[in-house]
Amino acid sequence: MTAPTPRSPRRSDALTRDRIVEAAIEILDEEGESHLTFRALTSRLSTGAGALYHHVANKDELLAAATDGIIGRELAEVQDDEEPAASIRATSLRIFDAIDAHPWVGTQLSREPWQPAVIQIWKVLGTQLQDIGVTGSARSDAGSALVNYILGAAAQYAAGARRIPDDGDRKAHLEALAAEWTRQDSDPLVHESASLLPEHEDRAQFLVGVDIFLAGITARR
Repeated sequence: MTAPTPRSPRRSDALTRDRIVEAAIEILDEEGESHLTFRALTSRLSTGAGALYHHVANKDELLAAATDGIIGRELAEVQDDEEPAASIRATSLRIFDAIDAHPWVGTQLSREPWQPAVIQIWKVLGTQLQDIGVTGSARSDAGSALVNYILGAAAQYAAGARRIPDDGDRKAHLEALAAEWTRQDSDPLVHESASLLPEHEDRAQFLVGVDIFLAGITARR
């Protein structure tokens, strides 16, 4: 007599959208976006596909929800009692760190400009810009430029860090890049920039860009 095939264990507790999103974040962090499938989720959560579809319609919705969850956590840590310009810097760094820790977040944020996570960022930065006296169309223009810089620069730095994650290899790479720049072009500006490359630090450089935006916003105001 053939023994019955053992069934996969099913969870006894209630499955919620939050639990599904958390499991999706775990898969994205551990294995990358290509491994986020409903089959992988059903295995991790010990449930059936039908239960997942009750909460999430498709992978795109799941990615948007996971990104919204990560960004929401970071923005919740920004202190409301900080001076407005300091709050903008803190918000920007929180987003930078989120994309650095979860590179798939940067990819997702670039796909759809009006997904929930992007709207969250817009709302927080818009309020902070208003607090420093930027209103009306100026706030819209400044907010658009700042959000585009934050998302673009953070995603670019995160991509570079993934290619060369080891600090020693990164320094050697920057030194080689600086040498190549100076070999190819004798312009003093190129040589000056090349001399600074080996000590380049992504997070610090990113924050310099935010400060330049703040200086410009303040001047226009």
